[in-house]
Amino acid sequence: MIFRSLCREAEIGSNSYLIDTGKACIVLDAGMHPKKDGLDGIPRYNLLEEDSVDAVVVTHAHLDHLGSLPIVLRDQPHARAFFSPAAAEIGVAMLHNSVNVMQSQRIELGITEYPLFTHRDIDDLEKKFEMRGIERPFDLDPEGTVRATFHDAGHVLGSVGVTLKAEGKTIFYTGDVNFEDSTLIKGANFPEDHVDVLIIETTRGDNPRRADYSRKDEEQALGESIAKVIERRGSVLIPVFAMGKTQEVMTMIHRFKKRNLIPRKTPVYMGGLSTKMTVIYDRFAKGKTRRTDDSFHILEDMEIEAGTRRRKGPIPLNPGCIYALSSGMMSEKTVSNEFARHGLLENPKNGLFFVGYTDPDSPGGKVRNATPGDKVVMDPKHPAVPFNCERKIFDFSGHATRDDLLKFILKVKPKKVFLVHGDPRATAWFAAQVKELLPGTEAIVPEPGRDYEL
Repeated sequence: MIFRSLCREAEIGSNSYLIDTGKACIVLDAGMHPKKDGLDGIPRYNLLEEDSVDAVVVTHAHLDHLGSLPIVLRDQPHARAFFSPAAAEIGVAMLHNSVNVMQSQRIELGITEYPLFTHRDIDDLEKKFEMRGIERPFDLDPEGTVRATFHDAGHVLGSVGVTLKAEGKTIFYTGDVNFEDSTLIKGANFPEDHVDVLIIETTRGDNPRRADYSRKDEEQALGESIAKVIERRGSVLIPVFAMGKTQEVMTMIHRFKKRNLIPRKTPVYMGGLSTKMTVIYDRFAKGKTRRTDDSFHILEDMEIEAGTRRRKGPIPLNPGCIYALSSGMMSEKTVSNEFARHGLLENPKNGLFFVGYTDPDSPGGKVRNATPGDKVVMDPKHPAVPFNCERKIFDFSGHATRDDLLKFILKVKPKKVFLVHGDPRATAWFAAQVKELLPGTEAIVPEPGRDYEL
C-alpha cells in the first residue's frame, strides 16, 4: 500500500493525494491552485495510470480541494466522486462559477487553454457524484476492499475528514479542519482512536495564536468596531469569501443587532457569489448539518439590502451601512475590490475589517500591509487609491490552531503522519514537535510524486 502526493509543490495549493492499496486506487481531493493559471494550476494527474482510479473523495467545496475534479474524472472514466450532501451541492455551484471565471480570464488575460472544463461537463459529471452521510461507513471500490467513513470537520458547511480501512490498516485524512465552534458551524467531531496513518493539514503551523485570544472577545471587538464606524456615519467593508466566511459574518451581525451592539436598522449589504452560497447554507439548516444555531436562516431572518433577486445593479456606498462583499482577498474585478476603489478606502470615516486570510500579494494583502496615507494599487488597470480609512484585522480562521492539530496527532498516535497543506515553516514546526513528543511516529513532509510505503 502506498501514499503519493499529487500536489504541484509541498505547499497549500492544488491539493490531491493518492492511496493505492494494490487492489484499489483512491484519490483524496482534487484541487486547483489559486495562484497559478491554466494547466499549471492542476495537480500532477499525469502520475495516475489511465483509468486506474476507483474513487475520488472530496472533503469540502473550496476550489483548492475541488477545482480540478472535472479534469480527473474526465481522465478516469470509471471513478466515482464521493461528497457529503452539502459539499456536493455547494461544489456544483462553485464549479459552475469557476467556468465563468475561466471564460472571462481567457478573454482578459489571454489564457488560451481556459476554460479547462465547461458547464456541460459539470452537468454530465454530476452523474458520478455519490452523496454519503456523516458517520455512515460505505465502500469506495466495487469489490469493497476499501471502507470509508465521513466525519464532520467543522471547517465550512459540508466539510469532512475521512477514515479509510483497507488491508488491515486504518488511514485518516483530515482535509481542512477546525476543532472550535465558529459562529454558525460546530467544531470538528473526529474519532480519536489510534490510526496507522494520519494525513493532516498544517495551515497554521507557523502562526501561533496569541495567548489572550477568545472567540467571544474577538466577536465582541468586531461588533464594537462596527458600532464606532456606524456612529461616526462611516461605512464598514468586510471582505469575505462567498462560501463560509460570508455566512459566518452575517450570523455575527445578526447577533450584534439582537444584542443592540449595533443599531437594529443598520442596512447590511451582500454581494457577489455570496447570495447563491447563502441559499444553500440556509437549505442545510434544521437538523441537516451540525449548527450552533440550527433554526437561524440568514436570508429569511435578516434584512439583506443587496445580493438578492429583488435588487440589481451596482451597490451604492452609503454612510452608516455594513457591506460584506466577496472576495475575501479583494481580488481584481470582484465586488469588494471595486467597492473599495470607489470611495471607501480614501475616507477616514470608513472602516475596512479583515476577518480571514489574505495572500500578501493579493490586493487585500497590500491593503493589510499599507501605511495610512499610502496609495495602493488595487487593480493595475486603474489608478492607485489613497488608503486613509480605519483598518482592523480579526482572527476568525476556519482552520484549527497548530496547538489543536498537534493535540489531535498526539491522541491518535499514528505510526506515520504525513504533514500536508502548509508552507515549509509550518510543516517543519509540526515535524519537530512530532519528533520530540512522539518519537515512535515517523513524520513525513511528502515530496510530490514520490511513493511512500504504508
